[in-house]
Amino acid sequence: MSRDLLTSTLSFCRLLRQHGMPVTVVEATDAVRALEHLDLSDRDEVYLGLRAVLMARIEEQPAFDRCFEAFWKRQSETPPIMEGLLSPTPPSPPEDQSQPGALKVAGQKREGVALEAWVGEDEGPESEPLRVPGMSDRESLMEQDFSSFPADQLDEVARLTVEIARRLAAHRSRRRRPTRRRGMIDLRRTVRANLMRGELIELRQKERKRRKVRLVLLCDISGSMDLYSRFLLLFLYALQNVFGRVETFTFSTRLTRISPYLMGRSYRQVLRRLTDLKDWSGGTRIGECLADFNREWGARLLDRHTIVLVISDGWDTGDPELLAGELLKIKRRAGRLFWLNPLLGNPAYQPLTRGMAAALPLLDRFAPAHNLESLRNLATHLRV
Repeated sequence: MSRDLLTSTLSFCRLLRQHGMPVTVVEATDAVRALEHLDLSDRDEVYLGLRAVLMARIEEQPAFDRCFEAFWKRQSETPPIMEGLLSPTPPSPPEDQSQPGALKVAGQKREGVALEAWVGEDEGPESEPLRVPGMSDRESLMEQDFSSFPADQLDEVARLTVEIARRLAAHRSRRRRPTRRRGMIDLRRTVRANLMRGELIELRQKERKRRKVRLVLLCDISGSMDLYSRFLLLFLYALQNVFGRVETFTFSTRLTRISPYLMGRSYRQVLRRLTDLKDWSGGTRIGECLADFNREWGARLLDRHTIVLVISDGWDTGDPELLAGELLKIKRRAGRLFWLNPLLGNPAYQPLTRGMAAALPLLDRFAPAHNLESLRNLATHLRV
């Protein structure tokens, strides 16, 4: 295959990622291989071939069609695929083979999305990964989609994620408790304390009390979540280290409790530990994994003070009735049930998959989780 065709295919995959489609390096490799067996002068054949390889969900078709039309323009005198080679739109430089995510050889391991590619050298002994950054131009990163972050921004994202987690942990309830410090006047306790004195000479005060909420986090690490799971794991790491009561699990084809993996001062050490998990980038059996959770952990962890967060794109290969039944068990035991879906950040997304459609009626909140801003918005909802 020519270098021009390889470069154009990679540029097209990059355009799809910019429009919210989770195109991984493996899928880009498959697209390159597919074009080797297609008639490049037949626009329809190229369209169908790339769509079969790069589009995983029916709701992604509008975005795919727009990108295809914009990138592979039709000209009467030039075959469509050749025009993409000669003048791809938008123009972009050739893929840098030295960067994570670069396509080096066909069939290579998914380097750009594998967790190992994001694990660098450990920080020095004096480093403080849980320090809160000041307000600066980092705020511009809040609205950037996780799928577009390069590896060299991982430190910035980690620090912002910790700041968000601390805000969530510090969120106070509307209920108030007695206090000896200065606070709001507690009229009822003040009147009761001065009933026998005839006048108010002793004021009683109250303050907002911190919520004693337990978080249970269930994060999808299947192949369809590759572009998002590494950043969401940073969020789970931050929550695990700043919340008082939190239990964290990952799932793909099986459920794994990772709370012990997440405890530590260095997030890079944590990411290295998580590479030991065996079901990264596998299939997805959400219903079966939730059944394992309910059987092994439900009675111990779930009560009316528990908020359960399921973080997944909802792409399930299992039985949707099983998924709905297990979610119903969680909802009956827990205080609130949230589902965070990274694909919800795409305006064209619709929850049409069988698994997502089965889950929606049981959720207290269905929210996006595609960038730092969407995670920060959870602060006003984490209460029971």
